[in-house]
Amino acid sequence: METSRPVVVKRVPERLDLKQARKFVREVRPFLRADRPQIVLDLSPVKQIDSAGVDMLLHCMGEAMKRDGDVKLASLSPQAAVILELTRADRLFEIYENSTDAARSYSGFLPNALRMQQQLSEQTPPGQLAA
Repeated sequence: METSRPVVVKRVPERLDLKQARKFVREVRPFLRADRPQIVLDLSPVKQIDSAGVDMLLHCMGEAMKRDGDVKLASLSPQAAVILELTRADRLFEIYENSTDAARSYSGFLPNALRMQQQLSEQTPPGQLAA
């Protein structure tokens, strides 16, 4: 049986310009290099985001996807929501109301075979083996 991997939640800084984006990528790089990373970026503090900030978000997603992982966004500030919508980057990410919902969404990613096995075990009365 597969053990669950940790979901990493990182809060993005207030200003997401070139300097801050580079600093943030250095902070999350170890998590992005993990096997099948599961990362949630909390954008609630963001007051200013420019193209470098959007590029940083896309870079994080690309790095996670190279390792069969994903990056999800949570708690978008109004400023971040507008910029992501204008750049259409919002279409590339799963976006959640809060970090808790985003982190929980990772548990839904079970391969079909495991999902069916789990459903069978939930339907089978105690003491009986699932066919």
